[in-house]
Amino acid sequence: MSQNPPQLRPDLAPAPVFDATPRAGQPTIGMVSLGCPKALVDSERILTRLRAEGYAISPDYKGAGAVIVNTCGFLDSAKAESLQAIGEALAENGKVIVTGCLGAEPEYITGAHPSVLAVTGPQQYEQVLDAVHGAVPPSPDPFVDLLPASGVKLTPRHYSYLKISEGCNHACKFCIIPDMRGKLVSRPAHAVIREAEKLVESGVRELLVISQDTSAYGVDRKFATERGHRAHITDLARDLGGLGAWVRLHYVYPYPHVRDLIPLMAEGLVLPYLDIPFQHAHPDTLKRMARPAAAAKTLDEIVAWRAACPDITLRSTFIVGYPGETEAEFQTLLDWLDEAQLDRVGCFQYENVKGARANDLPDHIPDEVKQDRWDRFMQKAQAISEAKLAAKVGQVMDVIVDSVDAEGATCRTKADAPEIDGNLFIDEGFEGLAPGDIVSVTVDEAGEYDLWGRLTKA
Repeated sequence: MSQNPPQLRPDLAPAPVFDATPRAGQPTIGMVSLGCPKALVDSERILTRLRAEGYAISPDYKGAGAVIVNTCGFLDSAKAESLQAIGEALAENGKVIVTGCLGAEPEYITGAHPSVLAVTGPQQYEQVLDAVHGAVPPSPDPFVDLLPASGVKLTPRHYSYLKISEGCNHACKFCIIPDMRGKLVSRPAHAVIREAEKLVESGVRELLVISQDTSAYGVDRKFATERGHRAHITDLARDLGGLGAWVRLHYVYPYPHVRDLIPLMAEGLVLPYLDIPFQHAHPDTLKRMARPAAAAKTLDEIVAWRAACPDITLRSTFIVGYPGETEAEFQTLLDWLDEAQLDRVGCFQYENVKGARANDLPDHIPDEVKQDRWDRFMQKAQAISEAKLAAKVGQVMDVIVDSVDAEGATCRTKADAPEIDGNLFIDEGFEGLAPGDIVSVTVDEAGEYDLWGRLTKA
């Protein structure tokens, strides 16, 4: 067991979990999935289609007929990581198909790796399948190749990401996701509920609701009601909450109607957890980001949320070192964090991204100043986290078990999303536990990001 390092990039998905043994002679495709949970869902959809056509999935390069690399293009550092992964796959396997966000810039990829078989953009599932067929022809055996009812999942069996929309209508100057993934396109609510029902029936105990802007879900559909389900985040959350699984909401912008979600959390229909990308607190910085500049009003909203649901956990991400950020603006962010007392916080140092409007802003911040501000920000966030976790010692709470080994059980509370938040460890009396169990524990000890506890006797 290990503690979560505070420097984890807050946009990353958990490492994919592969669970398949190919039959003799079965065509096999390798998969490398980089980037955020939304990209991981894209990988799951591609692999589900491939499994339905008789392909096996390999977690390594050498055992595969070809390798798909699902790339990330969010930051320049993420692009470099994607190019490195493509190069490794080419060296180990030789047949590589590239897809994902960086695939929206095919010349960037082929300029570095001209021997890739194909480059496709995000959500271009048919083109990926066509490229796979050309490299490794399918050879299905309908009597053996059974597809799980829930499709292929790359997360542990007890939790799953549930993507409710694609794209984004915002025009933040530091972001090119709308250019890569397009404007908001919401899935029909009945289709989301049907997928969620299948997941729960297959054993999923926690649904992690994701999109680029979860609060805006249904805007493009004019909040239409189809087959008994309305395409609105409040209605969707209520419907999902009736399925009997934990429901966790990610990437929720603080629109006024978000306050309607809080009573659902207080009732226990969805987890008392909000992941809201505030990004900054100074109005001038937010204006240069082209984001709503209402940090003071947001503090009032936070007070109201906590009054309605005292157990609510608030998670957010921030950018430090944005072009033009003065020391006074950064200090405003630290002061705001002191007042907001957010439970879980991640932080990026600003990076230029090709095509982003922020690149053209004046007064870019030196790297050493960005690093200093990141260090100071994380030091404050860590102190807040440590104090909040210390206050949980002695409390009884429900946790979900993620893994069990010889040393103990690694679990999460309702305040913890997989990989990006903390853990609760049980190191005594854990032998009868299994991943997916939801058990009651008493918290005995707290650290900077994690808790330790013991099973509560019935």
